[in-house]
Amino acid sequence: MLKNMKKLFSESKHKKRLIVSISSFIVLVGAGTGYATYETTKDTVTLSLNGNEQVIRTHANTVAEVLQDLEIDVSKHDELSPSMDTAIKDNLKVTWQEAIPVELVVDNQPQKVWTTVKTVGDLFKDTKVEITEHDKVNPSLDTKLKEDMKVEVEKAFQLTLNDGGTESKVWSTSTTVADFLKGQNVTLNELDRVEPGMEAQITANSVVNVVRVEKVTDVVEESVAFAVVKKKDNSLDKGKQKVVNPGQDGKVAKHYEVVLENGKEVSRDLIKTETLQDSKDKVVAVGTREIVQQVSRGKANVSKEFYVSSTAYTAYCSGCSGTTATGINLRSNPNVKVIAVDPSVIPLGTKVYVEGYGYAVAADKGTDIKGYKIDVFFSEKSQAFRWGQRKVKIQILN
Repeated sequence: MLKNMKKLFSESKHKKRLIVSISSFIVLVGAGTGYATYETTKDTVTLSLNGNEQVIRTHANTVAEVLQDLEIDVSKHDELSPSMDTAIKDNLKVTWQEAIPVELVVDNQPQKVWTTVKTVGDLFKDTKVEITEHDKVNPSLDTKLKEDMKVEVEKAFQLTLNDGGTESKVWSTSTTVADFLKGQNVTLNELDRVEPGMEAQITANSVVNVVRVEKVTDVVEESVAFAVVKKKDNSLDKGKQKVVNPGQDGKVAKHYEVVLENGKEVSRDLIKTETLQDSKDKVVAVGTREIVQQVSRGKANVSKEFYVSSTAYTAYCSGCSGTTATGINLRSNPNVKVIAVDPSVIPLGTKVYVEGYGYAVAADKGTDIKGYKIDVFFSEKSQAFRWGQRKVKIQILN
């Protein structure tokens, strides 16, 4: 019986273990079914976080909850798509790009900006800073942005460059004339000058003048007039002259230092005179022999006589050369007796006797002496005034 009881107890224990095992299996099967149901109710979401893509499954209700689960803090400068309050649905794609701070300096004016773009060029587009090919940008436009990077741009402006007289419109970002010329590859020679000065500030519409200065030597040949030397000669009548030596001009070479600005002469200084040929004096013999007028006073020598209108003149009257038409120098022979006549009435060289004047020679003529008119010579102006104008008798002598 004991044996039967042990068997019964053993069978009873076996039945109990079986019941427990079956119960545990039923619980596990129930739990597994619930987990599977939980997982299958999640939504699939594709995340692009700062360019890194991953796929998650979530029970989150909004984009904000998804990012919160991932401990991502979104600032107002970040780029997020779709918005935080967007409801989660299966196969939704969420993109988040974190903004970074960058120092942007435009024409020495700094500002801090937050941006999500990738390159320096994109930064200018994002901040609406217009860049031209003439502007100076550092670093280059294709440089990738990094946090706290410094991006500088100097805006170019247009001005006028006049180099040696050639004018052109150019672009520059320089602040001084010296920097501007360096940027334009303009080389100055030793004598060149710049207006305004090298340290002057330039701005839009400024005019920079580069004056090209050079010094050259110019040699000019010039003639030197000969001197006239007069020598007294008593073998010649007084008033007569004779050229003994015609004279010859000399020649010199004058060396000038010439300063040119933009090709135009602005100064000329004589630095040396070189004699190439000496001049030779012109020698003139001047007669000193007195002229003696020999006129016969005999009445028998008178061939004709008539009345004429007369005036008087001197060797220094207006328009007078001082030398008669027959070559007598009245200035050298102030005491000679000479009258001016119309040669068609009284031929030149005719010896005459003029009433109130005396014996004389018809040795001169004048544009106003026409017909029966004569002009008597006096050495003094007062004598000529006293003579005035009068009608006189003239005798033509043989």
